[in-house]
Amino acid sequence: MKSICWTLCLLSLALPPFAAAQVNPYKTPTPGISGYRGEVLAEVTIQEDKLLRLAEAIPAEKYTWRPAADVRSFAEVFLHIAAANYNLPKLFGTPPPAGFDVRGLEKSTTDKAKIVATLKESFAHSKKAIMSMPDADLEKSFDWFGGKNTERGALLFMTRHTAEHLGQAIAYARMIGIVPPWTEDQQRQQQQAAPKPKS
Repeated sequence: MKSICWTLCLLSLALPPFAAAQVNPYKTPTPGISGYRGEVLAEVTIQEDKLLRLAEAIPAEKYTWRPAADVRSFAEVFLHIAAANYNLPKLFGTPPPAGFDVRGLEKSTTDKAKIVATLKESFAHSKKAIMSMPDADLEKSFDWFGGKNTERGALLFMTRHTAEHLGQAIAYARMIGIVPPWTEDQQRQQQQAAPKPKS
């Protein structure tokens, strides 16, 4: 199962990185944010775009689907990402909203509309946190899994964590016959650019 998932992930990433319908934060970066935080924000923006488009492409009745009994469903993967978007920014100064139940979020609902909305709101929270943190704090250290990390490292961990679960969601989608929307965009562009047969 793991080898199939990883193969599908690699195939989904093999095509060129951008199509017309995708965001391109390298070309149009967030105003006023540069340096390392700008680079992280660009990756988070791309991840947000792909995850939201993929979440919309998955049929509502498939949100409880999982490839095996002991792994997360579509709903749980998306909500796990949302929970991290709310929880991890507290490491660099932005806690979750007051009263927000991060621990219970992953299994809180299987409703597609609610999950897509929660995912979108969670990315707004994490991006605001990245934009709010001072560059001077990037080297601040804290205890981390028995060792030390910095706020710079926390940003790296956050993007790595999201990318890991984006790959998981892509593999899930392929397994139920859903082509990622950005791949469809690229395939459509390739078809349009292909030479037309002579009549």
